[in-house]
Amino acid sequence: MARTALTYSKLVGNGSLADPAGTNVDPTNGHTIASAQFDRTVLRVTNTAGTSKNVTVKAGTYPPAMAASQGDLVVAVAAGATAWLGPFESGRFGTSDGSLNVDLAAGHTGTITPFLLPKAV
Repeated sequence: MARTALTYSKLVGNGSLADPAGTNVDPTNGHTIASAQFDRTVLRVTNTAGTSKNVTVKAGTYPPAMAASQGDLVVAVAAGATAWLGPFESGRFGTSDGSLNVDLAAGHTGTITPFLLPKAV
């Protein structure tokens, strides 16, 4: 399965960012952020489906993720709600190619937006 790629919306230190629309969720294929900056990544996930849906941030692979055995992070997003997930530990969610992978429950509708936190200013 080819995951749907996500592109960061970069938050600006001492500045602002217009609210991005996000990417329509793809529960069939899931999503990936290539070259993820784990400790600076925050995901906004909306759920427009009529019922609660799970969002799963996939545990990484060892190596490099030494804490991958802690497993996936599963967050229930209530119907009509928005959830914010992250930042993430590369030691738990890192993959050999440096990506961060996200799966969504069947029937999930809404958007997903990865935000990149700025470095300390």
